[in-house]
Parts: sequence; C-alpha cells; structure tokens
Amino acid sequence: MGKEVNGVSRSRFEMFTNSDEAVINKKLPKELLLRIFSFLDVVTLCRCAQVSRSWNVLALDGSNWQRIDLFDFQRDIEGRVVENISKRCGGFLRKLSLQGCLGVGDSALRTFSQNCRNIELLSLNGCTKITDSTCNSLSKFCPKLKHLDLASCTSITNLSLKALSEGCPLLEQLNISWCDQVTKDGIQALVRSCPGLKGLFLKGCTQLEDEALKHIGAHCPELVTLNLQTCSQITGGLAEHHPQRPVPRPARADRGYHP
Repeated sequence: MGKEVNGVSRSRFEMFTNSDEAVINKKLPKELLLRIFSFLDVVTLCRCAQVSRSWNVLALDGSNWQRIDLFDFQRDIEGRVVENISKRCGGFLRKLSLQGCLGVGDSALRTFSQNCRNIELLSLNGCTKITDSTCNSLSKFCPKLKHLDLASCTSITNLSLKALSEGCPLLEQLNISWCDQVTKDGIQALVRSCPGLKGLFLKGCTQLEDEALKHIGAHCPELVTLNLQTCSQITGGLAEHHPQRPVPRPARADRGYHP
C-alpha cells in the first residue's frame, strides 16, 4: 500500500484524482468550471486548488478573485500575503477588505496599488501601520477607487486627503473616523475634487471645526450620509452654510465593509 495522504493511500488518492479529473474534462468545459469556481469563497477556492493540477489552475485564475475579504484571517495576514494576492489577481480585483490586518503596511499596499489598478472598494479599517504613503500610492495608481475605509488609521493626515483628491476623483464613500490629525484644510481639498461623495464618515475627527461643514455643504451636492459624532468643535449646522438643499442626517454608526 502506498504512503497515506490525509488517511487515504497515495495510490487510491491518485486514482481518485485522475478519475475525477478525467470525468470533469469530458463532461464539463473548463469555462463552466471556471464559472462555478467564481461563486466560491477564499477558503474553498484554496481547497479546490489542491485537488489536481487542472483545478489548481482554474481555482487560482485571477477572474475568481475579484472580491476578497480577509477579515476572518486578520491575525495571520502579513504584507507578503497582500503582495502575493495583488500579483495573482492583477487587474481583476475590484473589492478587497483588509479590515483589522495589523501586519499590513505601506510597502505591501504600494505593491498592491501598482498591481490592482481597477480596485473600486478597499477597506483598511484598523490597519494602524499605514501612513500617508499608502494614500499617495492609491492616488497614483488607482483612479477607479470609489469606496475607501481608513477608520482608525491614526497616522493619516491632510496629506492623504489631498493625495486622494488628486488621483481618486470618483470617490463616493470615505471613512476617516478617528483620524484625528485631519483638519478643515484636508476636507476642503477632498471635497473640491470629489463632488460625487455620497457618504463621509468623520467620527472622532476632533480637530474639525464649523468651516469644514461650509466646504462640505458647498461642494458635495450628492451627499447622503455624514457622520460627525464626537466632533466636539463643530457647533453650527450644515443648513446655514448651504440652506437650499436638504441636510444629510448624521449616521448613528459607521457602516461596515460590504463587498
């Protein structure tokens, strides 16, 4: 009897693999298998990739990796994992959540930005290692970015907002809650170049003053959600700065990542 693989003798394992692969090749075209794999989650895809050589190629095809949420593995994710994903997915990747991935920093996200230029939704919520350098990379390489979550990335400053305003004009939702170095100057730069903003989460941005509201009111005609919780220096209302349009109702809580 051959050497065991997960409790099954190697000879039986190889017979099963070869037989299974032969049947699939005869019954299902690879295009259909690829379509089936597109509905699987990250864990299942990785398991399928270990079944056979053919399945490995299909499961790891970049088209199956358009939406990735690594939240369940956050404690184990390091920068090299993000770099490898970006090289594998390339231009296919549209949505990525790295929420809570404390080991991911600027270097990995620069590589990611260079490889995944079609990214539309990116959550870096709680990635405390990142700085303005990451936003510079996103600005330079990711012009299609629409949703960006930077909540609790406390090293983020006005420089990030200015960079995003220059390279990511399609932004619709931005979460910079608890980025307490941001001031009205950063908000002004952002809203002047991103008129399509629909959601702006500024909870805990304690340096913001009423003048920030003036800029928001003047340049964000499509704004629906505005979160100003614990912005203690803001005293006036948005209506007095822009009285001819409805006042967005502040959100009670920040929205999570929804790929």
